[in-house]
Amino acid sequence: MSFYVDYEKQVDWKFDIEEQLRAVAEETLEHEKCPFEVSINLLITDNEAIRKVNKEQRRIDSATDVLSFPMIDFRKPSDFADDSVITQDCFDPDSGELVLGDIVLSADKVEEQAIMFGHTILREFSFLIAHSVLHLLGYDHLSREEEVVMESNQKDILSALHIER
Repeated sequence: MSFYVDYEKQVDWKFDIEEQLRAVAEETLEHEKCPFEVSINLLITDNEAIRKVNKEQRRIDSATDVLSFPMIDFRKPSDFADDSVITQDCFDPDSGELVLGDIVLSADKVEEQAIMFGHTILREFSFLIAHSVLHLLGYDHLSREEEVVMESNQKDILSALHIER
């Protein structure tokens, strides 16, 4: 599996970001029974930069905590058997990995929300990575039903990693 991290904003968090990304993403992929090796890109930025991306991509002119840009348009979340969706074009020709997509994360929001919710930066980062990887796998939370499913999955993933509120 390949996880790539780019930093537009340097952070001094008390954990290894790449290791935590890997741990949370791998747990999420295991939870979702992903049969493939995958690649995911993570960009760590600030509120101003994520606001610009949010405005360009979603026409929402405000900073957000995380944005997910899936490369696969799953018809049903984590349906890896749908060969009309998972085609050869979805795989990196050099590594053979399934290219899931990109995550853009605001380091400012991670720090703000950790304080606001009364937990650690590690917990907030881990939550947002699990949340984002689920989006890359086709989950959403536009309806209350979808939100309940996504929240349950996030809780299961973080619990498996012993990351509690």
